[in-house]
Amino acid sequence: MKHILILLFCLLPTFSYAGEAKDLAEDPVLEKRMIGLAEKLRCLVCQNESLASSRSELANDLRREVREQMQKGMNDQEIIDYLVSRYGDFVLFDPPMKSYTLLLWYGPFALLLIGLIGLVVKLRKRKTEVAEAALSAEDAQRAAALLNTPKDSQS
Repeated sequence: MKHILILLFCLLPTFSYAGEAKDLAEDPVLEKRMIGLAEKLRCLVCQNESLASSRSELANDLRREVREQMQKGMNDQEIIDYLVSRYGDFVLFDPPMKSYTLLLWYGPFALLLIGLIGLVVKLRKRKTEVAEAALSAEDAQRAAALLNTPKDSQS
């Protein structure tokens, strides 16, 4: 009985052997094309990952949908157009510049420029507002006396 248990423990690693993961598409060329296209698309859940690298359920569904459309014979641009019509430009990692997105593209630069102009105006106005303080003769004598006193007498 003891020998059988030892044999089972020795065979246990062979039962847990996992093979290499297979591509979801039967055609490796199609799978490579799908991954290339998925690199250009954004995961709608993760938002900072491409569709190819995301492991969310929605990303899995979108990759499956892209594979199905490729098997139907659609080209990459048709698939991208389909996804954009369904999910908007947000699905693209490099969204196009359109008239209604100009503020998003150039807004930060405009705010920076407005801030710099405001800073320059404020500093110039401040420079003219701050007048050099004039000391009276009595204050000048007191300051000179304080500066010229010996160090031993200050303690």
